[in-house]
Amino acid sequence: MMHDQPVQPILAVDNLCVDYRTKRRRGMVRIVHDVSFTIAPGETLALVGESGSGKSTIGKAILGLEPVAAGSVHLEGLPIHNLPPKGRRALATKLQVIFQNPYGSLNPALTIGQILAEPLLASGAFSAHEAQSRISTLLERVNLPGDASERYPAQFSGGQRQRVAIARALALEPAVIICDEPTSALDVTTQSRILELMTELRESIGVAYLFISHDLAVVRDFADRTAVLQQGRIVETGESRSLCDSPTHPYTRNLVASAPVPDPRLQRQRRLERMSATG
Repeated sequence: MMHDQPVQPILAVDNLCVDYRTKRRRGMVRIVHDVSFTIAPGETLALVGESGSGKSTIGKAILGLEPVAAGSVHLEGLPIHNLPPKGRRALATKLQVIFQNPYGSLNPALTIGQILAEPLLASGAFSAHEAQSRISTLLERVNLPGDASERYPAQFSGGQRQRVAIARALALEPAVIICDEPTSALDVTTQSRILELMTELRESIGVAYLFISHDLAVVRDFADRTAVLQQGRIVETGESRSLCDSPTHPYTRNLVASAPVPDPRLQRQRRLERMSATG
């Protein structure tokens, strides 16, 4: 009898620890404590927590922007947590990032075409002509007009700039994209459109996302699974809708109760329940 082979994770983080050097006293303080999770090909895992919980630090450690104090990070089965700069640059074809601020993540002195051409030409896999063809495909994929390549970031709205940032992240067709609060600087309507676009891209090209957010309401319908981070430790992990609708850990329940809801009466009831639980 044939048995399905287990799906190997595209990204595996095992017992990750990250330390920060303190300014007031000599030495290091541990910010991330023994964090472990995996992401399957084409899956979205949300990493959720309050400001200061360490979620963005984990994303930076995976990207090599913060040193790993202990533990490991594997991409497609290969260790990437102690790569030298040359090896890290070679990862650009497999691992990319979308940052939070669409206004600050794009060089204002370059046209959109120049911004998108940079990773293509730097990879050495595209000629100038091939890069131009690829740029046209990328702009079409993120629903931007073809003439966008001749314009500058300042000529676009925040949502359009984030579409450019998504196109840049997709340029080399990576297996995994780290999404560090990619919609938090956008209004609700634009946020919804960007999430819809990211869902469509995941379904069409099979990219996996690590989606870093503080908002359980956003990740409930967007992420397959959610891991909740409190003070640098994962306290609860589960299927996103189940976790958001029936949280088991007190910290997760508090996050759910703190999330804004459109009904003011329900919001007031949640506030009273939270006050009662804490005092």
